[in-house]
Amino acid sequence: MNKSELVARIADLAELSKKDAEKALNSTVLAVQEALVKGEKVVLTGFGTFEVKQRKARVGHDPRTGAKINIPALNAPTFKAGKVLKEKVR
Repeated sequence: MNKSELVARIADLAELSKKDAEKALNSTVLAVQEALVKGEKVVLTGFGTFEVKQRKARVGHDPRTGAKINIPALNAPTFKAGKVLKEKVR
C-alpha cells in the first residue's frame, strides 16, 4: 500500500474527503517526526511504539576491498509493533 492508497482508505474509514484525510495523515507523520527529533517516544496503544535508539560506533568492512572502516555512532528511528498489531498480523 502506498501513500495515496492509504489516504483513500483513511478517507473511506473516517468518512472524510481525500484532502482532509491527506492533511490528517501528513499532520500525524509530522507530529511523530517532531517528537522523535526531540528524543521523545511515541506510543500508539494497540499499534506500536516509535522511538530513537542510539547505535554505537563500530568497525565495519568495505565489501569490495575488505578494508576496515569506522562507522560512527548515530541515532536511528525504530518501530516496535504492539501486541494487538502482532496478533492481527499472525
